[in-house]
Amino acid sequence: MQSHDAFPVSSKEGVIVQHRVVGFSDRWLIGETVPESAWHDHALEMLKAILAHWIGERGRDAALYRDLAVRVSRDQPRVGFNPDLMVVEPAPPGAGMLSSLKVWEPGHAVPSLAIEVVSPGHPYKDYVEIPDQCAAVGVGELIVFDPLLVGPKARGGPQRIQIWRRTSPTAFERVVAGDGPYRSAYLDAYLVAVEDGMCLRVADDELGKYLWPTPAEAAQQALATERAAAEGARSVAERERAAAERERAAADAARARIAELEEELRKRR
Repeated sequence: MQSHDAFPVSSKEGVIVQHRVVGFSDRWLIGETVPESAWHDHALEMLKAILAHWIGERGRDAALYRDLAVRVSRDQPRVGFNPDLMVVEPAPPGAGMLSSLKVWEPGHAVPSLAIEVVSPGHPYKDYVEIPDQCAAVGVGELIVFDPLLVGPKARGGPQRIQIWRRTSPTAFERVVAGDGPYRSAYLDAYLVAVEDGMCLRVADDELGKYLWPTPAEAAQQALATERAAAEGARSVAERERAAAERERAAADAARARIAELEEELRKRR
């Protein structure tokens, strides 16, 4: 297997980075899991929860994995990479029991989306190797999130949000880079940095007003909606009871008045 060539390309928005993909390098080995800081874990768990809810709510035939090995060679099983998060669509057979994604196996599709959260300990990997690997293996879209802004200046950093996208069978481009919000083509939604830039959320709108919920947030929203509906129903019932009370009072008053008039008539006779 061979590596690819990377070269800058001019665009209306300035200089972007594009990869002319040739193949996956034998030097790219699946890394061992390293200890995570609390903020790194929080950022990934937030995104994982959001995407898990999105997959379930939309009924997509997709599987979501965190730090799962992507193996690219049957003969060299250590060759590959393991992105922080990835969405594989369609989901591979036995998705819930998968120990690694083997791109040569039937039904093991290349990730449609990969997400990497940059750590201070290895920013070069997240800025250079991960895009290279995604380019070579055929990932559709890559999101690189750098909340601490530790990316190397020599490699176009630091940038809080980068989106890389496959623009042709042989090209993988960094289409946007900066603070965002930026639209993800795969998610058809916007990436918005929140919590002082330390977390990445997904929103239907560019302003981040309509955020995609986590399962817990969705449950809270559903409960709040149910409570609001129940309160509304109680208010309607109370108004109806009040109206019925007024009608009964009016009817009682009318009957009393009729009785008074009848009594007056009897007295006049």
